[in-house]
Amino acid sequence: MSILIILLALGFLMYVAYRGLSVILFAPVAAVLAVLLTNPAWVPAFFSGIFMERMVIFVKLYFPVFLLGAIFGKFIEVSGFARSIIGAVTGFIGPRHAMLAVVSVCAILTYGGVSLFVVAFAVYPFAAELFRTADVPKRLVPATIALGAFTFTMDALPGSPQIQNIIPTTFFGTDTWAAPWLGLCGGLFVFGMGMAFLEWRRRSAQRAGEGYGEGHANEPVSHWTGSLPHPALAIAPLLVVGVLNKLLTQWIPAVYGKTMDLADGSRVEVDKLTAIWAVEGALLAAILLVAAVSFERIRAAFAAGSQSAVNGAVLAALNTGSEYGFGAVIAALPGFAAVREVVAASVRDPLLNVAVTTNVLSGITGSASGGMSIALGAMGQTYLQNALAAGISPEVLHRVAAMASGGMDTLPHNGAVITLLTVTGLTHRQSYRDILGMTVIKTAAAFLVIGLYYWFGVQ
Repeated sequence: MSILIILLALGFLMYVAYRGLSVILFAPVAAVLAVLLTNPAWVPAFFSGIFMERMVIFVKLYFPVFLLGAIFGKFIEVSGFARSIIGAVTGFIGPRHAMLAVVSVCAILTYGGVSLFVVAFAVYPFAAELFRTADVPKRLVPATIALGAFTFTMDALPGSPQIQNIIPTTFFGTDTWAAPWLGLCGGLFVFGMGMAFLEWRRRSAQRAGEGYGEGHANEPVSHWTGSLPHPALAIAPLLVVGVLNKLLTQWIPAVYGKTMDLADGSRVEVDKLTAIWAVEGALLAAILLVAAVSFERIRAAFAAGSQSAVNGAVLAALNTGSEYGFGAVIAALPGFAAVREVVAASVRDPLLNVAVTTNVLSGITGSASGGMSIALGAMGQTYLQNALAAGISPEVLHRVAAMASGGMDTLPHNGAVITLLTVTGLTHRQSYRDILGMTVIKTAAAFLVIGLYYWFGVQ
């Protein structure tokens, strides 16, 4: 019965998300429903002591990353840098390869530090134009953007400044460059299999006589006027994010040490915050660079652009925080303990255990960062101890946890999926089957890297 209650709460949350209702509103409703069916007397304590507390903890740690990423993405957009990069990549690859061009642009932007939510908004107008020109079905646009923005650059490639690659650092004492060869191998697998899947879907549509289609909703209209910056200048801020992120990861511990004592007697554990501070510093430097070289355009659009970025960051952080709170409530219920015992008993290997548990929780919460935070918050130290006892490096544990978080998270109630479909003017019925293909490939990749580690010792 306790497991059935968890499934009921999850099904309810997936249903309301599928219907386009707010996760911020209905995640606590779903959590309260689960507690109410378990023990009504627990509702106040679970809501205030678990849901709200965990939600606030998540926002406290990661909201600055969401905010700086959103502002950086908006500056990249209004300055014309994003359009310049897109034009250069499209010109190099060619309009015939529309899907590869879109995936490449998304990968460059997300690996350069632009929030994946922002990438969906920035890339969609150009993706639609490319697909229309190449007569590729528009229903494939969401899956193509998802491959470029939500998969290998999000949590597989070493050094990624995305939140999914940052969260494990606070639990395992690693940095964002953990297990680089495993990350590269996993990333190449996802990219190759993802492109093969998309190409198969395109060819199937072509054989059936299906083209871009007509009568689509939310078709983009370009409002850009004026010359574009040179692509070399446009990509410079993205390089700044990557290089400075790596340098700050090394400099911050050297300057501050592992801990820092404050005047009020409290202590800050610098080693657990180094990766977050490094990404924040890198994004801030890149924002200042874009503002300096494109001052007039930034100034003209700053009021509206910054407001839009702040709203987007708040929405993304609260969406994820609400799902984190929901998952934390589920993790505190008797049904979850039963599930965890089954997983622990049947999956004794520490890497397989973290991969399975993180995937399941990411699926339950509909959030890679939320699901991983709950899994590591509840069992992170156990994972670390078991891994060290088995001679497994914390870096390997980091990479497996990060990649597993981006597996089953893209179920229908995932906030990024809902946002992507809304932006492109498509529905779950039209496009989710292709997004699900990315989900399957990404889930398999986490277990592939575990196999590579055990078979060849790759780190």
